Formats: sequence, structure tokens, C-alpha cells
Amino acid sequence: MAGIYRRAMDRAYLVCVVVAGVALVLISLIMPWAVFTRYVLNSAASWPETAAVLLTIVLTFFGAAACYRLGLHMNVTVAADLLPPRARRLADLLVEILMLIVAGFMVVYGIKLCQATWQNSIAEFPFLSVGLVYSPIPIGGVFTLLFIIEHLTIGRPADAGHDPHLPVE
Repeated sequence: MAGIYRRAMDRAYLVCVVVAGVALVLISLIMPWAVFTRYVLNSAASWPETAAVLLTIVLTFFGAAACYRLGLHMNVTVAADLLPPRARRLADLLVEILMLIVAGFMVVYGIKLCQATWQNSIAEFPFLSVGLVYSPIPIGGVFTLLFIIEHLTIGRPADAGHDPHLPVE
């Protein structure tokens, strides 16, 4: 059963990485257009900045979930590194429980936010629902919850936190 869940989380991780990567590439393509229209054509397009902000929401929540799975997110471990091994494991468990609460908050209140704003639209993109724009919040929360369950039940992936291009210490 653990192997099936691990493979499912590998696929979920890949979805998060691809979605976040596509968002980053699109931001990188849109922003030069904004600069070109503003400074070369002397007539700034109204949509690129808004599109980049909307894509940043996607990048943030999908990218954060992917980074959390592998332990590549920002964290401060100075105090935890000074703890004895057993206390360190307890601190790690506490972090997972607190993250479970945060991810649950993202899911529950993210859904409420999407529902509350579903009928609103964005001036630059009138066809786009604000609720849809906020949907990466609960979706990212669900992915994060799944990754936390993975951490708590079968552990982090074997290569978690290690860049395959760097030597292992």
C-alpha cells in the first residue's frame, strides 16, 4: 500500500512542478511584452501585469506544495539542529502537525473564498472568475495535505532535499 501511495504522490508532485513551471515560464514571457509595449511602443498594455500577478498565485501555491514535499522550502533549523535526536523527531512531528493545520485552513477557507468571489470578475479579464483565480489556494492546500500524510505515514521520499546534481554529503 505504501508503494501505491508513494507513486501517487510522485505523480501529484509532478503535477505541482509542471503547473508551477508553466506559470513561471508564462510570467517570463508576459513581462517582456509589458516592458516592450510601455517603453518601445509608448502605449502600455493593460493586461500583462494582472496576468503576471494571477500566474504568481498559481506558481506560489503549487510550487510551495512541491517544495514542501521534498523539504526544499525555506525553513530555519538552528534551534532544531541543536536538539538531541529524540527531541528533534518530536520537533519534526510538531512541524508536520502545524503544517496539517495550515494546509487544512488553506483548503477550508480557500474554498469559502472561491465560493464568495465566484461571481466577481477581473477588469482586465472579464471572462475570468475571481473565484477561479483563487482556486490554487485550496488545491495547493489539498496537495500539501497529501504530502503531509505521506510524510507522517511512509516518510519523505528517499531523495528529499537533495539536488541530484550535487554530491551527497
